[in-house]
Amino acid sequence: MRIAGPRAPWRGVAAAIAVAAITVGSAAAQDAATTAVQTDAAAAATPPAVAGPLTVELNKFEDGEGGGCRAFFLFRNETGLTLDAFEMSLAILDREGVIDRLLTIDAAPIPVARTTLKLFEIPQTACDGISEILFHDLAACRPQNADEMACFDFIDLVSRTSAPLVK
Repeated sequence: MRIAGPRAPWRGVAAAIAVAAITVGSAAAQDAATTAVQTDAAAAATPPAVAGPLTVELNKFEDGEGGGCRAFFLFRNETGLTLDAFEMSLAILDREGVIDRLLTIDAAPIPVARTTLKLFEIPQTACDGISEILFHDLAACRPQNADEMACFDFIDLVSRTSAPLVK
């Protein structure tokens, strides 16, 4: 049945109102989606909260093969975060205080609420020839399921050897 007469123009208006409602609804949905994306981006940009320190302890030296030195490090992770990436750069200073070599050491993973032992070889350097180890850079620090973050401030350094471990 066809509507004739004065009611026919309202059919076009009703269609226009329906289109406008869909457009407004679509814009509202788009605004909501944009807000959700912005919220997710802000959450990703906010670094995870750190509960306590990550203690890096130079526990002992042991003479290695070929005149090198084996360094035993303990990592006590009280941060509340498992670290999937943790790469530290160390400067090894000789008895005169001169930088003998630079080492980049990948200590990951470092599980949360645990103490982890890691052994690293310092090649061609006798243990008694090391006067100090400088923790001068952190090339990577990334918590599990999160972005890289600045970790230097919550790292505590300890040495039980004759060579101090310093920042």
